[in-house]
Amino acid sequence: MTPLTDASARRALDDAVEEFARATRFPLAFGGFESGGISTITALAGHRTLSLQGLRVERSRGLGGRAMSECRPRLTTDYARSRHITHDYDAEIGTEGIVSLFAMPVLVGGAVRAVLYGGTRGGSVPGASFVHAGAAVARELGQEIRVQDEVERRIAAARERAPQVETPAPLLENLRGSHAELRSIMAEVADPALRARLSTLEQRLAGIGGPLPRVASADAPAVALSRREIDVLSHAALGRTNAQIGAALGLTESTVKSYMQTTMSKLGVSTRHAAVSAARMRGLIL
Repeated sequence: MTPLTDASARRALDDAVEEFARATRFPLAFGGFESGGISTITALAGHRTLSLQGLRVERSRGLGGRAMSECRPRLTTDYARSRHITHDYDAEIGTEGIVSLFAMPVLVGGAVRAVLYGGTRGGSVPGASFVHAGAAVARELGQEIRVQDEVERRIAAARERAPQVETPAPLLENLRGSHAELRSIMAEVADPALRARLSTLEQRLAGIGGPLPRVASADAPAVALSRREIDVLSHAALGRTNAQIGAALGLTESTVKSYMQTTMSKLGVSTRHAAVSAARMRGLIL
């Protein structure tokens, strides 16, 4: 199963949710990966509250759970009054003001690996084409998950075969610079297929630096950083100032500062250096 702490997987989900909202024309979209019969919501677009963030949807429970168990999309135009689903998540759905909800499972090899959602806060759902549009986004995400699975398998196999050798410091710094540059390029790419290929290349580049733990220890919980937060952190790891990072990523200095402050808060640290160290321990950056 795709690990929720995998940085590349989280970025792919973030991108898919944004594309799901654009393609289906739902004003609200969200999604989460499936693991052990539970999909955990980690990506949001068009939300007004954080009531859905971290929501764990069990198989067969609620609309998303029904989509998971039946392996097909499900729609309700009146979530609160629907008699065809359980109402375990009414509080979270109601807090966001959702009336109509659409759930699209992401299948890989016939198994549900994620669920994408679109919602409205009133009125009718978008035109009839939203089902086909949502299915297309789900297929793209499924393909990216499949590619990442294969990359992970090959990296794991290579590490088992090869002796563990510490990467020389000059080479590691060069890799980190290349990694940051690759992230800058990815930030400018709009084409989903090309971005997926670059994401795969980034995974391979990260694997060269040697094995990194996904989570430092049982006391270091998983942290969900956004794509932009990782972009900023990758450049900060090279010792660049906020102004230099902004120039590289096309952001204002104040925006870079805001991303850095949010990142430090999520990682539970108070300095840039500590944020870089914590992110490296979690395998989020090189």
